Amino acid sequence: MTTILLIDDDARLTEPMQFQLEALGYTVAVAADGAAGLGMLLSARPDVVVLDIMLPGMDGWQVCQEARRFSQVPIIMLTALGQEIDRIRGLELGADDYLTKPFSFHELVAHIKSLLRRVQWDQSLLANNQLRIGAVALDPGAHRAWKGGQELALRNKEFELLSLLMQQAGKVLTRETLFNQVWGTEWFGDTRSLDVHIRWLRQKIEDDPSAPQYIQTVRNVGYRFATAEEVLL
Repeated sequence: MTTILLIDDDARLTEPMQFQLEALGYTVAVAADGAAGLGMLLSARPDVVVLDIMLPGMDGWQVCQEARRFSQVPIIMLTALGQEIDRIRGLELGADDYLTKPFSFHELVAHIKSLLRRVQWDQSLLANNQLRIGAVALDPGAHRAWKGGQELALRNKEFELLSLLMQQAGKVLTRETLFNQVWGTEWFGDTRSLDVHIRWLRQKIEDDPSAPQYIQTVRNVGYRFATAEEVLL
């Protein structure tokens, strides 16, 4: 059974949340402060943590940072602070998702379910020696790739390019390197084919191909694939 840990000192919020989550079949543990929350993280072994930032004593930022020393459990941070800098800070400290108060119970459940699906997908990828960066996943052995869980229809050269870039994420690969690795003896010095294939790839994996997040152009050098940390932010 899926366990949700609520870490929040506001009983007016946690009591109805606990009741409604349990009605949906979840097991719910509740902690009213950060120290107790960390203890329950170890004892209850939750599948998702819902963590308020404004806590007595150790605040939510500190709890999130400390939790990441020993656990990769998905964390949804709750706050009345809706500023972008607060969301970025939470993500940098290891949070997986963010909800701004006030929010509806249905919205919370949607976020919990989304995180649980992501965890199941990640576990499946790891079990099959697959690679995932952001919403893009790759199985080099099976010659398959996905975006947000949906399988991509890739040409051979597109897949080879994506595989090469993802397996060296964060590293700038020169145009010559990409041609030698992907085209080999088929390359006769015409670089336009690389640009065309990169454009096709971006159309399939980027949310906005005109402002690519994954495949980045390094002017006069080549291309690089963003790291998981860069995509998270």
